[in-house]
Amino acid sequence: MKTRLNMKIGVSGASGHLGRATVAELVQRSGGHEVVAISRTPETITAPAQGRFGDYNRPESLAEAYAGLDRLLIIPTLEPGKRAAQHVAAIDAAVRAGVKHIVFMSTAGARQEEEPALSASYWRGEQHLIATAPAWTILRMNFYAESFVQQAQASLGQGVLTGLAENRVAFVARGDVAAAAAGILIGDGHAGAIYNATGPERLSGAERAALIAEITGRPLAFLAITEEQLRAGLTQAGLPVEVVNIAISIQASFAVGAFDIVTGDVERLGGRPPKPLRDVLAGALKSPSA
Repeated sequence: MKTRLNMKIGVSGASGHLGRATVAELVQRSGGHEVVAISRTPETITAPAQGRFGDYNRPESLAEAYAGLDRLLIIPTLEPGKRAAQHVAAIDAAVRAGVKHIVFMSTAGARQEEEPALSASYWRGEQHLIATAPAWTILRMNFYAESFVQQAQASLGQGVLTGLAENRVAFVARGDVAAAAAGILIGDGHAGAIYNATGPERLSGAERAALIAEITGRPLAFLAITEEQLRAGLTQAGLPVEVVNIAISIQASFAVGAFDIVTGDVERLGGRPPKPLRDVLAGALKSPSA
């Protein structure tokens, strides 16, 4: 498909890890596009991207932030309880600003659920986008491989990797999600599409534990536990109730198969095959024999 030239492309939520990676992907790709990075800290944006102030919690700031954009990527925040309202506010602001095509970053397995379930706010955002945007695309991402690294490191200290039931997840590297998002933003033919950015394989809890053990040279088993056991363990670790609820919601999504999906969307949209979880883990976990 032909790439449209000389567009003004915005990334909302540009100071986060995914936002920065997506801006970098857009800047690297040719085509004469102007890249606008929208953030609560626009002073951190570096040329050639243009920094603009925009705060999902201050919807009035978004009108100016989104002005003149041809395409816009909306990246949600990590603020549970606020996300659904933020999604609606951002989409409404983009529509009022005349953005021609809105791309929304969502989560794999998004479906109608009640808060604080993981996909509740994403599903509401998707539905509002479909109902109001002149042209839209949804990119649902699998669980970050980089986020699983943290659980892997913690599990090594305990000698066991736990989860709610046996489950399979197609972990995706953050940079691969960014590449797919950039591909949508600069390409044509994506209006009305829902894509899934996934890693190249689905790995069960036992397979993940075996992979960690292989990389580090330390024994590690997988143990399926109940939600009550998980809540008790996280609470005993001193984590705030909000963090505990998020962790349980993520594990519950694993258990029902929300992330049990592999597609070729990263390679098709981003132009490169997605990284296996093994590569991300190997880069973060140090083996004693290494």
